[in-house]
Amino acid sequence: MFELKNPRIAIPIVLIAGLFWSFGPYVVRHIDNASSVPWQYLWTRGIVIFLLLNFFLFIEEGKEFYKNYFKIGLSGLIGGTGLGLAMTTFIWSITTTSAAITLLCLAAMPFITALLGFLFLKEKISLSVLISIFIAAIGLSIMAFGDQPKGSLLGLIFGLISAIGFAIFSVSLRWRKETPKFTTVALAGLICFLFSSFMIISNDFSFLSSGKNEALFATHGTLVCVGLILYSIGSKNIPAAELTLLSLTEVIGGIFWVWVPWLGINEIPSTNTIIGGFFIFIAIFYYSLIIQTNKRFIGLN
Repeated sequence: MFELKNPRIAIPIVLIAGLFWSFGPYVVRHIDNASSVPWQYLWTRGIVIFLLLNFFLFIEEGKEFYKNYFKIGLSGLIGGTGLGLAMTTFIWSITTTSAAITLLCLAAMPFITALLGFLFLKEKISLSVLISIFIAAIGLSIMAFGDQPKGSLLGLIFGLISAIGFAIFSVSLRWRKETPKFTTVALAGLICFLFSSFMIISNDFSFLSSGKNEALFATHGTLVCVGLILYSIGSKNIPAAELTLLSLTEVIGGIFWVWVPWLGINEIPSTNTIIGGFFIFIAIFYYSLIIQTNKRFIGLN
């Protein structure tokens, strides 16, 4: 399994993972009638993630890679289920409210992750992380105060459930060192595929959407897959609360991509959203600077 030889690069790896994820809202906004094809979206994205990750595992470990599924354990099952839940509720949220609101909900992940890490892993939260989370909280408060939901309350609720699911996944990555991380991510894709298959069959829907939509579904699945691979690699060297804090680049980037007019969406964020996003960026930068200055890298391999 791929291991970082230099744990110092864990921070930029997680930041790049957040950048990959940030294109999700932009891709979804190009889907035709996205709110009417959530199951087809999950079906295609789930199988893409599952196949790409298993191909990656085959390249890394050879034909014996499938044995990882027998070693996944309770931590892997919980993590895969949590991530599957996050993937499912994300599409329900982003299609029923604004991208900013969905991403604001996901921005709550550091707080949820910190609580779960403290309760179940006995992880301590350092002063630098508390300061960073406080700065991020200021940004979130500013953004939430200025953004009125454009969709239903249900979209907001789904966004929060997605944040909880991802926080569960983040903490599970650090629960047992022997848990096969990439297999856990692949399991999440399989869960999405199986659950959406059940819903499609139960409601007599078509498995496939238009060619354009299917290409977008697969593109988003690929972005998610690459981001999760990078995130899983970086997670081994960064505590859970700090790990999720760094991945908040998804929030800033996601709002930016759907806002830039020349990219074709022009979903304009409020002034408060821009100011709040700046505070979140400062929180991420501050944490990274503290880590680099103190040369404090935690590896739990």
